[in-house]
Amino acid sequence: MSDQDETKTAAVDATQPAATDAPPTSGSALPEAEIARLTDEIVAGLKTVYDPEIPADIYELGLIYRIDISDDREVTIDMTLTTPNCPAAQELPVMVENAVSSVPGVGQAKVNIVWDPPWDPSRMSDEARTVLNMW
Repeated sequence: MSDQDETKTAAVDATQPAATDAPPTSGSALPEAEIARLTDEIVAGLKTVYDPEIPADIYELGLIYRIDISDDREVTIDMTLTTPNCPAAQELPVMVENAVSSVPGVGQAKVNIVWDPPWDPSRMSDEARTVLNMW
C-alpha cells in the first residue's frame, strides 16, 4: 500500500455554491475545528478569483465542485469552466492554486479541471445572480 493510499482526507462537496459548512471529518487526523477553519479560509480565497469575462467570483458562479483537504494539508480542488472554450482556461486554474496556497496552514494546492457535470447558470448562487442581474 502506498503512502497516498493511507492518506485520509476531508472533502467538501461544493456543488452547492456558498455552502461553507464544515466538511465531514470521519477518519481525518485533522481536528474538526481546523478543517472548518481551513475550509472557510479556502472558500474566502476562492472568492477573490474572478472570471475575467464575468464580474462575479468563481465560487459564487458555481465553478468549484469539490474541495479536498488531506491530512498533510494538501488541497485538491475540482473545478469547471463556463465552457470548454473559455479564454481564461489557462490562467484560472493557476489563479485558484495561488489563492488556495496563500491560505495559512495549506500545503500544496492542486486544481483539476472537470467537465462532469457540465456548468450551467443554475449553478450560480443568488449573490452571483444579483451581481449579473439575472433575476
